[in-house]
Amino acid sequence: MIEAEILDQFGATQKTLRKGDVLFAEGEPAEFYYQIIRGELRMINRIEDGSDFIQGIFQAGQSLGEPPLFGQFPYPSTAVASQPAAVYKLPYAALTELLRTHFDIHQRFLITLSRRLQYKSMQAKEMSSYSADHQLLTLLTYFKRQAGNPPAYQVLLTRQELGDLTGLRVETVIRTVKQLEQAGKLTLQDGKIIL
Repeated sequence: MIEAEILDQFGATQKTLRKGDVLFAEGEPAEFYYQIIRGELRMINRIEDGSDFIQGIFQAGQSLGEPPLFGQFPYPSTAVASQPAAVYKLPYAALTELLRTHFDIHQRFLITLSRRLQYKSMQAKEMSSYSADHQLLTLLTYFKRQAGNPPAYQVLLTRQELGDLTGLRVETVIRTVKQLEQAGKLTLQDGKIIL
């Protein structure tokens, strides 16, 4: 999102994470801008039954945790490395100066935050109003569009991860994927979902 040389110019440092390391935890104050250099992080909420609800999956080139940073409220979720990762870390004051002097980056932030709001709005509507098959198909279609709408999109998430993203039990996801395949809305190849 922000070019490495600009982050370096404004004093960003790098932090490495092992799989399972926490970058920031739910309830902590937001003080830094984080941008992923390599690896993957997930924003999660731990549910009372011990399961996780995945709020978002973030990969190299993406940033995470900006809404609480700009809104000056504690993190509503925990960011965990789902694989070894490295991130840039920039203090909030340096980020605001960077945005003040680089309007093009400021505009990119607005677009990114607007798209995240669109995703959250879609997710809330799906979870509160629709059946499991509609929820899953909408989520998979969203991911396919994010990948540039290829003719055959392979879903890289497990059934458990799809459940964690939708709030559905893994058994429901497995059953629903089979139903969607039988209805001709997706195909399965060697256990992989193709849309």
